[in-house]
Amino acid sequence: MKILHTSDWHLGRALYGRRRYEEFSDFLDWLFQTIVDEEIDALLVAGDIFDTSTPGNFAQELYYRFLCRVAASKCRHIVVIGGNHDSPSFLNAPKELLQALDIYVVGAMTQNPEDEVIVLYDDKKPAAVICAVPYLRDRDIRIAEAGETIDDKNAKLISGLKSHYAEVCSIAEQKRCEFIDAGLKDIPIIAMGHLFAAGGKTIDGDGIRELYVGSLVHVGSDIFPPFIDYVALGHLHVPQIVGGAQNIRYSGSPLPLSFGEASQTKMVIIVDFKDSKLTIKEKHVPCFMQLVQIKGTLDKILSEIKELKDQNIEALIEIIFTDDGIAANIHETIFEAAKETSLEILRIKTKQSAEQIMKIINDNETLKDLTPVDVFNRCLDAGEVPAEERNELTATYNEILQSLQDEDINAK
Repeated sequence: MKILHTSDWHLGRALYGRRRYEEFSDFLDWLFQTIVDEEIDALLVAGDIFDTSTPGNFAQELYYRFLCRVAASKCRHIVVIGGNHDSPSFLNAPKELLQALDIYVVGAMTQNPEDEVIVLYDDKKPAAVICAVPYLRDRDIRIAEAGETIDDKNAKLISGLKSHYAEVCSIAEQKRCEFIDAGLKDIPIIAMGHLFAAGGKTIDGDGIRELYVGSLVHVGSDIFPPFIDYVALGHLHVPQIVGGAQNIRYSGSPLPLSFGEASQTKMVIIVDFKDSKLTIKEKHVPCFMQLVQIKGTLDKILSEIKELKDQNIEALIEIIFTDDGIAANIHETIFEAAKETSLEILRIKTKQSAEQIMKIINDNETLKDLTPVDVFNRCLDAGEVPAEERNELTATYNEILQSLQDEDINAK
């Protein structure tokens, strides 16, 4: 069986207010063609299909159109799990209809762990067992108690994660043993998950690093039993191997979702189980729109814009002005330099002293330029909160943010 592992599409994600539907559409077209060319038997999507719990109509159209195209191809199975950005009820709503097309959706932790174990068949014979474990929310795996410390909470979360994976994977192993006892050939077990593995690499602007500040909820690779043949993970946007184990991987996001990801090589993972032998291939995703971050003095910025202009490059640009002083008409000068080109400047960020920032903040900055964590950090600065108190305060604030994000507003 040949499997393609991808995750973290974040359909509908904007970059400084700029919609990127054309890029998402181009990626899904490329992914479909890759599935056809590589003769993929099963597609695994490890969470964060959408960027928000209430995706727009066009993001939904891209998703369902893609699923229909793949279902009509020679790819026989699709397994989708929910991520922390997804609405479980939204993903699950059409699951019975999608299952008729051999598309299996597990939006949230199920009441019966066996419902997260999916057997994929090839010509009516079992070909693989999938442990389709979605993003596990705090309330799914931990009972809050009064007086808990941050360490107590994290210990309970890790224990709950391990317990759930152990139960689901045990059911999968039992099914495999039953198939072998019935005289059928040995088949692979593939686990899916959407979580933060210990030692995982993050990047500025991915929204993940900030969420885990002050938190210990990073699970080790030992959460996955040794009999699992491959682990397809989502959540971290950097493609990576977990704990040195070649068969435990994050595919990463297929598009750069922030300028911090601009220099990354994006990929999907192709896993081939042939004659009980596992081979893994990294398939690089083309760049559909360049993201370019230009940092430096005004002269350096203008020089790099001219160079991009001369090369007739199409790109989205973030400018970081590093001079300590405030250049007169800097915005007008930079936008004029990029005029009548294929360069689209999305943001110009200036670097000034704290006093200067406070002086011009109302003119050059809006809430769209700030994340909730940015706003919280400014509140800490304004309140002159000591450094030794910030870690626990930030962890508590992130817990509140996560609980708000985990609330499934589509459920009722």
